Amino acid sequence: MTIREETDLYETAGTQTLNQHASVRAFIDKPVPDEMLNAILNAARRSPTSSNMQTYSIIVVRSPETRQRLAELAGNQRHIEQCDVFVGFLADLNRLEIAGEMHGQPLAKSLETTLVATVDAALVGMSVQTAAESFGLGAVMIGGMRNHPQKVADLLGFPPGVYMVYGMSIGWPQAPLGTKSLKPRLPEELIIHHEAYSEDDPRPLIADYDGELAAFYGQRNQHTAAWSGPIASRLNTPRRPHLRQTLEAMGFHFD
Repeated sequence: MTIREETDLYETAGTQTLNQHASVRAFIDKPVPDEMLNAILNAARRSPTSSNMQTYSIIVVRSPETRQRLAELAGNQRHIEQCDVFVGFLADLNRLEIAGEMHGQPLAKSLETTLVATVDAALVGMSVQTAAESFGLGAVMIGGMRNHPQKVADLLGFPPGVYMVYGMSIGWPQAPLGTKSLKPRLPEELIIHHEAYSEDDPRPLIADYDGELAAFYGQRNQHTAAWSGPIASRLNTPRRPHLRQTLEAMGFHFD
């Protein structure tokens, strides 16, 4: 049995949805029904959450004016304006603080509470995207919402202890899901480790992936460092260096 046949043997609706995933930034002018969106969001609320703390919130934005401002704050990402619905996934310590106050206890904010809230928001967001794609909707995650976290909070009325981890544009895609070529991922040998982290030199596999990704992008020189090159140039200086100071002012701790 080939690897493809083995994969097909264990294909389910869930794995099929994940295997067809692609970021969608172009949408048609067709509304997402409220009932469908509510079904997606409420299914996603079953996502794992640390110790049942549920340290996240979800904000839905349909207002064109608000989405236009959010697009500007995210670096002029126009698909935020063009999509039918924008959803933000928030790390939320506000409810924990209120729960503690109900019992006369302070909330001891720390790096751990910050991480838990951020991870909770990330998990529920991934569930929303998978559920949305199972309906044939397209979506793209927007890390650019962390460019100006305080301005986003002011715009959307967040209380202290709340920030948007990332956003998501959701709508009906111009091209149905599964009809376009999927961007190749790093080889599984680099991602999946068994029993212990592999000590094999990753460079040959990274170089192979550079070529594969260059071919996908249609670059003439298929040995162009299509993945490692941008990574090296993009991350040679700190990104969003203001983020820690801003989030601390918003009620999060990193110690």
